[in-house]
Amino acid sequence: MKQITAGLGLVTGFLVLIAHMGSAAAQSPAMMTVQMPQSPEPVPVTLNPKTTALLVLDITDVTCKPQAICVNEMVPHIRTLLAEARKQGMLVAYSRPGSNATILPDVAPEPADVVLSPLAQDKFYGSDLDAKLKARGVTHIILTGWRINGAVSYTSVGATLRGYTVVVPIDTSYGPKDWDVAIGRYQILTQLSGNPTNTPLKPNASTLSRSDLISLK
Repeated sequence: MKQITAGLGLVTGFLVLIAHMGSAAAQSPAMMTVQMPQSPEPVPVTLNPKTTALLVLDITDVTCKPQAICVNEMVPHIRTLLAEARKQGMLVAYSRPGSNATILPDVAPEPADVVLSPLAQDKFYGSDLDAKLKARGVTHIILTGWRINGAVSYTSVGATLRGYTVVVPIDTSYGPKDWDVAIGRYQILTQLSGNPTNTPLKPNASTLSRSDLISLK
């Protein structure tokens, strides 16, 4: 009987707590407005093509084609970087979200390129990307693709954790909305190996640049 009484007391107290929480939630605003810090300006960088790889993430009929900003804004800049990377003999690697996704023809891989179908938005996870990069002596990565607050952000973290220095050209990676872009850029610069002031080529961190600010030599 004492156990039942104690149990009823606990239930009654729990219900009172829930009622109180519900009342507080009803009085609180439905949404909070947060001001994102202003993203630093992209900076010029010079990279050694012998130790740099270009990654093109998820520019496919499934992920990129439905997004006008991806097709019209990102793809032309990625295509320009691809042309220069191949001219310099750089390693080029692609990801696609599953083997059924088709990489867009404007940035299609060539026979010598690496094409991966990783298991997560961090393209190092569930793939041999790290092994392929290290086999070529790669220390720096130019990271492009869809989307800035998805695959690009998560892969930048995966890369810096593995000791790579990353460059993200901001005109080669956007998101559906302005806040996607703001959040993605913030995440890239403030990850565990942070570079909040966007110091050019800070070792084992990520730098925001732009395709026309990247020199390969």
